[in-house]
Amino acid sequence: MNEWKFELGDKVKDRVSGFEGIVTTRTEHLNGCRQYGVNPPIDKSGKMLEGYNIDGEQLDLIDKGLNKERPIKKKQTGGPSTPMELNKL
Repeated sequence: MNEWKFELGDKVKDRVSGFEGIVTTRTEHLNGCRQYGVNPPIDKSGKMLEGYNIDGEQLDLIDKGLNKERPIKKKQTGGPSTPMELNKL
């Protein structure tokens, strides 16, 4: 299996539309397509703008973004995370 092209927190730009934002999610489809959820920065009024799912092949890295400043910590969400925990369900 191939590695992801971008990390969560990376700043990217869509070559097709010119849309820029931060990678907030990654989705892998059954057919092998990998899409990234990209959200723009919050606007001057403090309102969060809508993000988009964009195919990874049309994105370019602008900056390592949040990961460069501080690593994103993965946290336990409460669901089973290992095969052993899944067997207990």
